Amino acid sequence: MKKFSELKESEVLALAISSEEEDAQIYANFANRLREEFPSTAQMFDGMVKEEQVHKNRLLELYRQKFGDRMPYITRQDVRGFMKRKPIWLMEQLRIDAVRRQASVMEAEAFNFYTHAAARAQDVDVRKLLGDLALEESGHAALAESSEQNMSRTDKQKEDTASRRLFLLQIVQPGLAGLIDGSISTMAPIFAAAFATHQSMDAFLVGLAASIGSGISMGITEAMSDDGALSGRGQPWVRGTACGLMTTAGGLGHTLPYLIPDFWTATILASILVVFELFAICWIRWKYMETPFTSALLQVVLGGALVLLTGIMIGSA
Repeated sequence: MKKFSELKESEVLALAISSEEEDAQIYANFANRLREEFPSTAQMFDGMVKEEQVHKNRLLELYRQKFGDRMPYITRQDVRGFMKRKPIWLMEQLRIDAVRRQASVMEAEAFNFYTHAAARAQDVDVRKLLGDLALEESGHAALAESSEQNMSRTDKQKEDTASRRLFLLQIVQPGLAGLIDGSISTMAPIFAAAFATHQSMDAFLVGLAASIGSGISMGITEAMSDDGALSGRGQPWVRGTACGLMTTAGGLGHTLPYLIPDFWTATILASILVVFELFAICWIRWKYMETPFTSALLQVVLGGALVLLTGIMIGSA
């Protein structure tokens, strides 16, 4: 890898050309992926693709004038310390706010590159073009940062609604399913072990095994249930991770109190935490799933109470 300071002016121009091509491909990918759900932001990226193409053509024309028709192949990956871009496939599932931030970062990095390149250029025409591009990239960075503010209220509302829907599909729904399973299904084995042995550590070990085991099972099940291609529910590993972590967290909530040696103290604290967990589930269903709170409360509390009593009765038998 070369140092940036070692590059000739022909190599700097070639590097700028390949960088503009790469950024244009990334913006085009963003635009195509966002077009259906976020048309205003997609339109912004379409415009940025055209701007990158204009920059590339200006650089190509100057290169041809100064150095002829043969251009060295050089990319960011060939220069030490140069700004790098994530591969496009790693950016496929960025959320809309993260996409906008990524565009802002890309334009800011391009501004820094052109600023440093212009400062080192000896040829007057090369220096002028690189300086002009630095100013234009600075304007693009500001546009990317303020893209939300520049939208009309109607477009902003539409994109916010679409973003919320994707958040519900990709994060909230699998996370809620995991939380319900972890909080409710682990109650029976934990409290059964507690009342069967009256030993806090026994209940803790059973609860730990049940929480982690159910987290792994639920995570794998969620990941395998849908590849997200048609449903729009996002990457399977994202949903599986959200579901698995929330399942484990739901079970650990009323498992951790059994680290307290005194059985009854641990059991009372675990029971209190169960109540908080059930109310948390009701609140999430009301907040994100538009379920009436009283209906959610009745369903969740009734189901949780039946599972809890089942565990206590089996353990006490």
